[in-house]
Amino acid sequence: MKIETILDRKSDDIVSIDISLTLEFAADLMMRHGIGALIVTEKGQPVGLLSERDLIGAMADSGPHAADTPIRQLMTRPVLAVSPQESLNRAMSLMTTRRVRHLPVIEDEELIGIVSLGDVIKYRLDEMEMESNVLRDLAIAGR
Repeated sequence: MKIETILDRKSDDIVSIDISLTLEFAADLMMRHGIGALIVTEKGQPVGLLSERDLIGAMADSGPHAADTPIRQLMTRPVLAVSPQESLNRAMSLMTTRRVRHLPVIEDEELIGIVSLGDVIKYRLDEMEMESNVLRDLAIAGR
């Protein structure tokens, strides 16, 4: 299976935030969209990723003053990304070894989506359920 299979099931919306903004704006944007990471852009190009883990770390370090922290100080860079042709197994391995929960998907130097660990798990569960149903149907047919 390839990453593009997961992207085909998702909305085409990519939520991003400009590098010049603060964590307060980032937290608000994440809450409004119900997401755990934002693509950070500069002049429209992806330059990093800001996750809920980054926000929590800033709060632990700075308390309420973290809200004024510029995104550029906490974002993860460079962008760790995959292509839509990347295998699902390779993406899962990358997420595990690099301890990340979100992978931007880039094709021809253009950001085309983002895949989360939750997306990968949901896809695998759906795949396992479908396999289970096929095996059940074969067992019933063989009786």
